[in-house]
Amino acid sequence: MNYLEAIILGIVQGLTEFLPVSSSGHLELAKVIFGDKSLPKESLTFTVVLHFATALSTIVIFRKDLLQILRGLFQFKNNEELVFSLKIIVSMIPAVIIGLLFEKELEAFFDRNVLLVGFMLLITGLLLFLADKAKNTDHNVTYKNAFVIGISQAIAMLPGISRSGATISTSVLLGVDRTKAARFSFLMVVPLIFGKVAKDFMGGSISFSDEKSGVLLAGFFASFICGLLACHWMITLVKNSKLYYFSIYCFLVGAIAIIYSYFYL
Repeated sequence: MNYLEAIILGIVQGLTEFLPVSSSGHLELAKVIFGDKSLPKESLTFTVVLHFATALSTIVIFRKDLLQILRGLFQFKNNEELVFSLKIIVSMIPAVIIGLLFEKELEAFFDRNVLLVGFMLLITGLLLFLADKAKNTDHNVTYKNAFVIGISQAIAMLPGISRSGATISTSVLLGVDRTKAARFSFLMVVPLIFGKVAKDFMGGSISFSDEKSGVLLAGFFASFICGLLACHWMITLVKNSKLYYFSIYCFLVGAIAIIYSYFYL
């Protein structure tokens, strides 16, 4: 992978992270188009770095929300901020368990597996289609909802399953208000990504001391900048537009990926 490819992949990540169309799935498809020959572990590392960049852009965009949550936590009272934080922690449990127990198996999926991405995009499209038919409410996320949404987030560790699409769709199908579902969806992933990156750093999986550090940094900055530029209007698009249109897009790209894997790989 060269610098140009890394920058393009960073742009793809930054643009697709906030839409329910699977940024990881698009990254894997883009790697196939570029003929990326990196090992599964290296491929997953690059993906993690790009997700870390968009996590940082999420923090910048939601900085007021996060500061409010932190202020509430330091009051050491049973307030709304503490309850929200506890729900975030509950939502993290499934992904943490799956990530720790099946890390090697997950790495193997990030090996330009076009067929898997295609089928997972179809599942994402189905989730979005069902969520689009659900009635909108003004309900908040409950602890039970948070755990079920967390299961969706764990499943979305597979390339092709949109994390935001799965979590927002699950929230809406559970009767949660769409605006609140989007906010919870974007904030719940931040601690997981930071934890994953910290674990990889301490374990030596990610290193900026070798010849590939420049490529990683190029992808990182491209993803971060695009995430900042796109986050505002993409979040608005998710909350105000019909999920139906995103489901159609996932169906089309998923079908193309499946056909491509059968006839050209």
